[in-house]
Amino acid sequence: MPNVLDDIVAHKLTEIAVATSSVPAAMLEQQLDFAPPVRDFVAALRTSAERVGVGMIAEVKKASPSAGLIRADFDPIAIAKTYEASGAACISCLTDEKYFQGRLEYLTAIKQAVSLPVLRKDFIVDRYQVLEARAAGADAILLIAECLDDCHLRDLYFYASELGMECLIELYEPANLDRVLKLQPPLVGVNNRNLKTMITDLDHTIRLAPRITAQSLLVAESGIRTRADVERLQAAGCRAILVGESLMRSADIGAGVRELLGTPSA
Repeated sequence: MPNVLDDIVAHKLTEIAVATSSVPAAMLEQQLDFAPPVRDFVAALRTSAERVGVGMIAEVKKASPSAGLIRADFDPIAIAKTYEASGAACISCLTDEKYFQGRLEYLTAIKQAVSLPVLRKDFIVDRYQVLEARAAGADAILLIAECLDDCHLRDLYFYASELGMECLIELYEPANLDRVLKLQPPLVGVNNRNLKTMITDLDHTIRLAPRITAQSLLVAESGIRTRADVERLQAAGCRAILVGESLMRSADIGAGVRELLGTPSA
């Protein structure tokens, strides 16, 4: 089985090399003074979890390697506004161009259009991308344990903190959990999709939950399609969910958000 994650990371390194030659880090640092203030990503999830039982990170995603094109009528600003109006706590914006048809400009536009905290979801392996995220207006970033050794994971986590951002540290392999928890992060995400094979198993989060929930707010990611899925995850201790594909495929995105959250129809 081909390792999709390795291919993505290899391509990401070439992208970073091109970007740094075009816009050096020093130029990005100068842009930080003009970036919009950071919004509290963790507090937004906690508040929503207290109010409705779970905080939703709703994802703006046009395509993926496993599913191909997900939504043809893709308007990132309209989608983000619908998420906000329907009860999502935070927004995740895909910024990877080659594999997900995302753009960093989408994140900047979404941050200007809504009041929710916004996460940059990408394959972040270098400080340059963290700096790039904050300059674009991100309030949080995704770090994937499978992409980073201990040194790089720690460095990027604390560098994001220096810039005022939170990190959602995601893992799939149980072997990575202890080194993630050593950082004592407020948020830990468990991806139900194996990024090496693209196979999804909702029970993956449930199996790992007891090792996480005592210390960090647990975010279940991928494969969440029904209210019953959400209730199972809540029963296991999940206080937040990250949902993308099922909402992007919905004919009525707002209704899809409310259905998953178990909130009354508008």
